[in-house]
Amino acid sequence: MKKIVLFLTAAFLLASCASSKELEALKTKHEQTKEELLTVKTNLTKCLVEKEKYQDKSKDLESRITELKKDKENTIQQVENLTVLTKGANDNIKETLAQLSKKDKYINKIRAAASKKDSLNLVVAFHLKKELQDGIDDEDIEVNVEKTVVFISISDKLLFKSGSYTITDKASKVLQKVATVVNGQPEMDVMIEGHTDDTPMSTAAVQDNWDLSVKRSTAIVRELQSKYNVAPERLIAAGRSSFMPLAPNDTPANKAKNRRTKIIILPRLNQFFDLLDQKVE
Repeated sequence: MKKIVLFLTAAFLLASCASSKELEALKTKHEQTKEELLTVKTNLTKCLVEKEKYQDKSKDLESRITELKKDKENTIQQVENLTVLTKGANDNIKETLAQLSKKDKYINKIRAAASKKDSLNLVVAFHLKKELQDGIDDEDIEVNVEKTVVFISISDKLLFKSGSYTITDKASKVLQKVATVVNGQPEMDVMIEGHTDDTPMSTAAVQDNWDLSVKRSTAIVRELQSKYNVAPERLIAAGRSSFMPLAPNDTPANKAKNRRTKIIILPRLNQFFDLLDQKVE
């Protein structure tokens, strides 16, 4: 009986020892599992955080891609618009160049005409000086070319007696030579322009200085037409009275300068305007 008791006790003790070891082993295993679980949770948490970060980055990238696509579309549209504008600009430039070319031709044509006119004026002036140089005092006659006209300024003491509009015999000699040159240029007009000093003039035949300046120019026009066959449609009579003096009317010498008649040889305006109206191809 004692042996049985001892045997059972020993068996119980052995069983108890075995259970304690297993329990410790299970506890140890449990702790390890807890630590592993904690590690896994930690890693999972990190993964979730990283996932959120990547999701945010992905959204940002998608938004950026969308913006880039829009920018690309806008750029393409701008390039297309620029292409259209460039084509239009090129067409405008070509048209402008064509117009400039036409204008250049037109300007060159005008310049050529002006050059021809200037040359013609110089020829007229040369012939006038040549015709008038014999037997005429140079102080009484002046021949000049100004811009597009030739003019002869003749002192009134050579053409008229004081206060009169009757042409002198010496004046007829001068006008004959002027008519010779004028008739050689039938495409040009001739304007006779009378000038006086500022001394008031009033007689039975002459009302005032205006009247005297016009009557003197008219007398020369009639002389050129009737005596020297200058075509009347080419002649213009004009009076300036005392309002375009060459010098102040303050001395007898200056007043003598201002008493003059100008014979102006000029191109016909209708010819010039016809030239302006010509179309340039």
